[in-house]
This record gives sequence, structure tokens and C-alpha cells, in this order.
Amino acid sequence: MGSKFDIGSLSIVMTLLLCFLLLSLAPKLEAELATVEHAPNPDGSISFLVIGDWGRRGLYNQSQVALQMGRIGEEMDIDFVVSTGDNIYDNGMKSIDDPAFQLSFSNIYTSPSLQKPWYLVLGNHDYRGDVEAQLSPILRSMDSRWICMRSFIVDAEIAELFFVDTTPFVDAYFLNPQDQTYDWSGVSPRESYLQTILTELEMGLRESRAKWKIVVGHHAIKSASIHGNTKELESLLLPILEANKVDLYMNGHDHCLQHISTSQSPIQFLTSGGGSKAWRGYYNWTTPEDMKFFYDGQGFMSVKITRSEMSVVFYDVSGNILHKWDTSKMLDTKYYFPL
Repeated sequence: MGSKFDIGSLSIVMTLLLCFLLLSLAPKLEAELATVEHAPNPDGSISFLVIGDWGRRGLYNQSQVALQMGRIGEEMDIDFVVSTGDNIYDNGMKSIDDPAFQLSFSNIYTSPSLQKPWYLVLGNHDYRGDVEAQLSPILRSMDSRWICMRSFIVDAEIAELFFVDTTPFVDAYFLNPQDQTYDWSGVSPRESYLQTILTELEMGLRESRAKWKIVVGHHAIKSASIHGNTKELESLLLPILEANKVDLYMNGHDHCLQHISTSQSPIQFLTSGGGSKAWRGYYNWTTPEDMKFFYDGQGFMSVKITRSEMSVVFYDVSGNILHKWDTSKMLDTKYYFPL
């Protein structure tokens, strides 16, 4: 006896096939941040420098800071450089052909040790120019070190660095821009853009299996300098970082060097914004026990990470060590496979 296949059964099958097709075509509710793979050294370690607020055509001691970065970078044999934003002053890049790129970057950071990848986020001054110019792959064809995106991940196996585009979070740039004009192309509608960043960041942090998690943004979550704490980041970003056991939050924006560690948060808050113009003469912090280090001048920071240890060092414009901070974690034998 042959099997029966009535019209009702066919209708059900067709409906299921149609649903499957529609689901396959539907956009994913959760996107992923772009990821750059950066292989660690054979022993699993990585080391890098952190500089912020620097792009001033060599002026305001930018060239002197660059010289010392080259020296320290050679001593450490660094793997890459992190920029915390405000890469081109005062008003970002006018176009891809803007000579400021060469004059403030390629012609300044010429030391052999600095000919490594530079991972960069945008700062508020970068948003005052042509944002797409700084993000353009054409710049990388002009100088292969330049890797600049809005928000992305650098995966170095033992550590993952999450770069966050913080400028669109700040209400004042939208509500009270004063005499400044910001390039919000690619950001509007703002609410949707911010929610996408937070969703992608939370997902990336949650799924990360790296021993160390570092988040990089331009604006400070906590700062004793003239800009102070960024309230929008305190309310929207900080809870995600704490819930996902982030070790460091690194930023620029304030033109100083500082290390803040509070009893309310396990995260170390590190500012490296002394790449050029500094000495603002401002300090406001009410809990001195939380302020581990503050320097109102030019300089930069280094980070060295192994499977079990992390070391952070701050340097001034002459390359003198101003502050050190070290921490360690027990090796997780579940994920540790000796070479």
C-alpha cells in the first residue's frame, strides 16, 4: 500500500520551509566587533606602549615623547602601540590627503622600535574633522602601522584589548557643542549606535577566554583632571566592564598620566593622555587613598603581560619612570598547555 501525503501535510512542510528561509535571511540580533589577530611572542607574552592626545606636528614636546617611546620600545621589544585617541589636533583630518597625517604621525614616530602596528581609537578632536578619512584603509596603504576603527578587538591570545568609540556617548557634544562641529556620519541614529556598541562589547567580553581583559577608550571613566569622570560611561559602560571582570580601563582625553584604583571597583583606571600638550594645573579628587598616581605633564605608559603577570609603568617626557604597578593571576591549568 502506498503512503498518503495530503494537501494539509504539504502545506505544513511549505510553511516550515518558508519560516526557515525567512530566519536565514533575517539580520542577526547580535553583531560581533571586528577582531584583529595579533600573535603573542613564543613564550605567550606581549608588551606595548600606550599614548594619547598627541597629534600636534611635533609641537608641545610631542617629538620628545616620541623619542623616549622609541627608546623604551626598543628596551622592551614591544609588539605594538595603543593610541587612546585625539590622534590629529585640533580638528581631526580634513581629508585623506591632509598633510597632518604625515606631519603628526609618520614623520614623528620614526624610531625602529615604533615600526609596529598602531591600534587607534578616535577622540573628540578627531570627530571634529573627516572621521572617515582617519578610518580609511588608504591611510594604512600610506603607513602600514595605522589600524584605526571605531570599535574593535585586538586578540593577542593571553590578552584581549577591546577598543570602544566613546565620543558618541558624551551628551555635551550633541546638546552643547558650543562653536564646534562634529562629524556624526556613521553614528546617527545615536541611540541605536550606542546600543550596538554596548551589545557587541558585552557579548565580546562575555565570550572572551583571554587571561587578561583590557578596554581602551578615549574618555575617562574616572579622572582627577580637568574633564573629570565621564558620567555617561560610568552609567552605561562601567557596569558591563565590572560584570565581565575587565582588568584595566585605559583612556586619554585628560592631558596627564594617572592611576586610580577604588574599593568600589576591581578595575584599574589608567590615563595616558600626555602625548603632547599638557600642564593644565588642575586636580580634583576627594578620596586620596584611591589615587595611586597623578602627573600633570607629558609622558606615556608601557604594559607587559605574561600568562600570570602584568606590569604597568608610567614615564615622563625624559623617559624617567614615574610610577609602577604590578599584579598577578594564578595559572589556569585547564587552559594552559606548555610549549
